[in-house]
Amino acid sequence: MSEMNGKGEIAVFGGGCFWCTEAVFSRLKGVVSVVPGFAGGHVPNPSYPQVCTGRTGHAEVARVEFDPSQISYRELLEVFFSTHDPTTLNRQGADIGTEYRSIILYTSDAQRRAAEGMIAELTEAKVFPVPIVTEVKRLEAFYPAEDYHRNYFDNNPYAPYCQVVIAPKLAKFHKKFADLIRT
Repeated sequence: MSEMNGKGEIAVFGGGCFWCTEAVFSRLKGVVSVVPGFAGGHVPNPSYPQVCTGRTGHAEVARVEFDPSQISYRELLEVFFSTHDPTTLNRQGADIGTEYRSIILYTSDAQRRAAEGMIAELTEAKVFPVPIVTEVKRLEAFYPAEDYHRNYFDNNPYAPYCQVVIAPKLAKFHKKFADLIRT
């Protein structure tokens, strides 16, 4: 898997429901595109219903293409660790299952070192009261989710899940990362 795709570097993060992850990362300056999808498992070309069974090994993830001259991978990691709970195994809020696990799928050794370094820093600083369980592994394959998942929050802002889960997450994100949000 190439780290570059013409326009920028690729980062892949799983922080629970990919609708939330996509909504957060798509608002950052320097982010070229965000695509929700599946990665980290063993079934080729899985569908959303298949991933929801928990038997594909895949996590719901967001593939983030970014311009490193505008936003650093470290800044993306800071956003990632601040917008989900990296201490709960296979769960984010009411979303339960291996598909909702906290995972970073790196595309280069530099990304791996940065992710592992950030986890070590957060652990040493005792930012979280319990251990971080975020999985860090090489991206082997990324499978885009079905089209109706793309830009889900922006296309469905009044849907109950968007109002109860995503909107509050975005409000918190906007307060903490105002300087990184595109205007």
